[in-house]
Amino acid sequence: MNNLELLQNEAFTENIDTISYPFSSKRIKGLYCNGTIAINKNIDTNSEKTCILAEELGHYYTTVGNIIEQRTTSDQKQKFRAWAWSYNRLIGLSGIINAYKKKCQSLSDIAEFLNVTEEFLLESLKYYKGKYGICTTVDNYVI
Repeated sequence: MNNLELLQNEAFTENIDTISYPFSSKRIKGLYCNGTIAINKNIDTNSEKTCILAEELGHYYTTVGNIIEQRTTSDQKQKFRAWAWSYNRLIGLSGIINAYKKKCQSLSDIAEFLNVTEEFLLESLKYYKGKYGICTTVDNYVI
């Protein structure tokens, strides 16, 4: 199974419905609400659907209440926790090491290998840099 199928299966196991929804705004890519994850029906690639589903599952696991407007620091922290969950679920430091082992040379190579979007990969790298600093060591690999 690929990552999208694994996440869909995880959602099913958690009794979360996943639907394709025609959001009126192209800005909205996904939304979790009351046991349903809606993904914008205009998303074409599996890698983008995977990233969106991971983030929305991150909201399911880490978020309480309505944080759509991002009005408070608490809302922003919850959004950050959902992102962190999705980065760790789809990439993780081990994913970066595995991409290196497979001789991925560029951002696009790594994103393709991990089946994520380049944007998602870049954001995850910013997250890891903020968490670990300029480098960290995992299993004798310096990242």
